[in-house]
Amino acid sequence: MTINTPLDRKDKKDKNEKMLFLYKFFRAPKQIGSVTPSSRFLARKMVEAVPWPEIRYTAELGAGTGAITKFIHNARNHPGKFILFERDALLRGQLSQMYPDYTCYPDATQITNALQSEGIPHLDCILSGLPFFNFEQSVRDKLLEQILLSLRPGGWFVAFQYSFQMKKQLKEHFNIESINFVPYNIPPAFVYVCRKEQLSDLF
Repeated sequence: MTINTPLDRKDKKDKNEKMLFLYKFFRAPKQIGSVTPSSRFLARKMVEAVPWPEIRYTAELGAGTGAITKFIHNARNHPGKFILFERDALLRGQLSQMYPDYTCYPDATQITNALQSEGIPHLDCILSGLPFFNFEQSVRDKLLEQILLSLRPGGWFVAFQYSFQMKKQLKEHFNIESINFVPYNIPPAFVYVCRKEQLSDLF
């Protein structure tokens, strides 16, 4: 008789998650962006950059298998709304099962419409795992436009990328507080910690 311990079940879940992610990558590499889910080191680096006591309304773009979502879920220690965006229908369905209290939308280029549907006046923080490098420039522009429109002044935008390719465009729209390198990820990643300008920044 085989007894599955909680650790065995966790290992099996992690392996299944990685296999699913690899399958999705080969089906749509430009959409997924990596062969494996984000590591816990990357997730922690993203989440620790956010001043959670100040955050009420949060969104995650490109939530995937929930590798970062679970760290955000554990870090949020107050009432408020958290909405997810994931284009892949299968992954979106799994996220809805894992986090039934969160609404998951398919299109991150429609953030403002989602906020209107949820009755959210603005977002205090957006975390993103979207592979901007793989997108056409018009899609990048649309995403950044939606992010800027939905964030309150002084709101946080935390995104990981695999290069400095987006640095110039992000600098045009945000104050970049820091760029943190995370070597323990496949591939290694950079975490951009950005803030939307406040009125006080303009004077």
